[in-house]
Amino acid sequence: MKYLISILFFYILAAPNYAILSSGVKGEKEIEKKVKSLLSRMTLEEKIGQMTQVTIQAVSKLQGTKDQHHELDLEKLEEAVVKYKVGSILNVYDVSHEIDYWHEVITKIQDLAINKTRLKIPVLYGIDAIHGATYTKGSTLFPQALAMASTFNRQLERISGEITSVETRASGIPWNFYPVLDIGRHPAWPRLWETFGEDVYLVSELGKAYIEGAQGPDFSIDTKTAICLKHYAGYSLPLTGKDRTPAWIGERMMREYFLEPFRVGIDAGAETIMINSSEVDGIPGHANYHLLTEVLKNEWKFKGFTVSDWEDIKRLHTRDNVADSPEEAVRMAVMAGVDMSMVPYDFSFYEILLKLVKDDKVPIKRINEAVERILRVKFKSGIFENPYPVKSLSGSIGTDEHAQQNLQAARESIILVQNENNFLPLSKDIKLLVTGPTADKLMVLNGGWTITWQGNEESLYPQDKFTVLEAIESKIGKSNVTFVPGSDFSNLLDIEKAVSAANKSDAILLCLGETPYCETPGNITDLTLDLAQLELAKKIIDTGKPVILLLIEGRPRIINSIVPGVKSILVSFLPGMEGGRAVADILFGDANPSARLPITYPRFVNDFTLYDHKQIEAKEGNSYNPQWEFGHGLSYTTFQYSDLIISKDIITRGENLSVKINIKNTGDIKGSEAVLMFISDLYRSVSPPVKQLKGFEKIELTPGQTRTVEFIITPEHLSFYGIDFKKNVEPGKFVVSIGKLKKEFTLK
Repeated sequence: MKYLISILFFYILAAPNYAILSSGVKGEKEIEKKVKSLLSRMTLEEKIGQMTQVTIQAVSKLQGTKDQHHELDLEKLEEAVVKYKVGSILNVYDVSHEIDYWHEVITKIQDLAINKTRLKIPVLYGIDAIHGATYTKGSTLFPQALAMASTFNRQLERISGEITSVETRASGIPWNFYPVLDIGRHPAWPRLWETFGEDVYLVSELGKAYIEGAQGPDFSIDTKTAICLKHYAGYSLPLTGKDRTPAWIGERMMREYFLEPFRVGIDAGAETIMINSSEVDGIPGHANYHLLTEVLKNEWKFKGFTVSDWEDIKRLHTRDNVADSPEEAVRMAVMAGVDMSMVPYDFSFYEILLKLVKDDKVPIKRINEAVERILRVKFKSGIFENPYPVKSLSGSIGTDEHAQQNLQAARESIILVQNENNFLPLSKDIKLLVTGPTADKLMVLNGGWTITWQGNEESLYPQDKFTVLEAIESKIGKSNVTFVPGSDFSNLLDIEKAVSAANKSDAILLCLGETPYCETPGNITDLTLDLAQLELAKKIIDTGKPVILLLIEGRPRIINSIVPGVKSILVSFLPGMEGGRAVADILFGDANPSARLPITYPRFVNDFTLYDHKQIEAKEGNSYNPQWEFGHGLSYTTFQYSDLIISKDIITRGENLSVKINIKNTGDIKGSEAVLMFISDLYRSVSPPVKQLKGFEKIELTPGQTRTVEFIITPEHLSFYGIDFKKNVEPGKFVVSIGKLKKEFTLK
């Protein structure tokens, strides 16, 4: 409540007159009039400029690196904004900027747009604020999406959206390329950690919560950003598991799993969408008329605009080989439904499209449609009223209150998957050896999209944040902690020293996992954890001393060979800048773990069966045998589920069903529990999954406290895409399950 009050007070202080005049949501009719009026005055060149987006690298004199401060090239910038009339600029080179420098950059760009162009259309600046204001120094950087999904807490995700938008808009940037609504169905995919997990409902609900917090119904407010859903659609199930490689997804599976989160996101108010950089069934995302126009714009009535991913229109010719020339690539993409091209280094898109229209190869009607969509978002973002940074927001970057919210999210994101004989939490007078490559680096807690694209420049991370090792030393004293690296990510280092230190310690915290990566550089050919780390683990386990395994990783690396030898296991899917403190809090009982796995954690390299598998995947010689199931997670207290009650045993079409269950904290300490409701459709015309998540609530209970949790099952929860590819609800028997309790009901 304190946070919400402060945010409201902050809005009141910061909002200038032009925001107050908007009086909440701007009338759609008023905006449509402005769009039509402006469009009618635009030349063809001005229209195509609006469809063109370039990176800041294209208008820079000095590229920002860890050793070199970025500098705009004002001549190149004027060429882009005045000559080519570009509608959007994005990105940094690869290093975050100070907030004052962001203000300088945005101001120079908008000065040109407002003072030197005929129609004074402001430039829409976009950034990848993936888990916070990624490219603003000192910003609040939350757990990555997969870690946030582990919380099963909508409110935490909503607050992360609010804070990210406040800090991004404080930087002067009104447009964020986030959230990722790809559904993470392949555990080796290097962008898995950017998703909210493998389940449709979980991805949809957390995506919706983020949109509500980050954008809300009126993103002209100074503290909100326009969000961009990524990556429409089918990107996240590459057959090989490697980034930007083909997926083979049929129409029914596409609608049931991959389109659904985007549909929910659009219903929640999303106005921009970035396109799948790869291909599905042989059709590159940027040439997919069916998905971009027939489904998105015609069927779903989406009124916002689509933006290409990085250089992907060019790649229709240079990589995908579906266009036999750069000209055909542009024509193909625009006619498929791409409204804005992330070119990004030059003005080739502008020049080619201008010629295509003049040669009657692209109709002006299609150009007008695209530009209308872009202008509509620009008006709704409030940048026509004020395109400049609101400097009074500068004090909102990286506040103590934001850090506290971040810490809470990190605590709730860390999953206790094994705790033999309740070995955790540890006593604070223990003599502890800390070893392993993820123990003493901030970059491993954050992963990619952190300060730099790959997130792997440790020297750029803030010194006031704790690594896992530093947080433990702060909590129990340096005299109680011995640190020996033991290995890096792929090589043993001082293994004899680590073993010797283990023998002198009461217990060992073994910190394993992954080095930071993002996108294609994160491709791997083997999901097994690096052999050097497994060897370190075996040497430490062989000492006979109790071992706590801490996994900090972006995807579930295979560790079955060492699981039996350790007492307790914590899994963290990149817990963010406060992750070190959160780990220490959980290890020593100052926080009670409450996270659950948002993915199935595989036991074997070639066994990627997901939780919502079909019956045939668990019968006739097949089996569902993961290391840990989706939804698995332990606590330091115990919870009893009882009295599962449904309002009716028989319902009719269109009826809702109430489901209630009592949850009691039967342990000795306060704890939070994510209550998950699954539904099984026993028989239907398209083979059903064994179960699907259709409800979740996070509750906190004191010792002895009981709370009744209610879920409402709607016809939507019982629907599926039938043989005719249309959404359908079939009569039959269903089972609702919560914990180990089940109830059957019939739909007549």
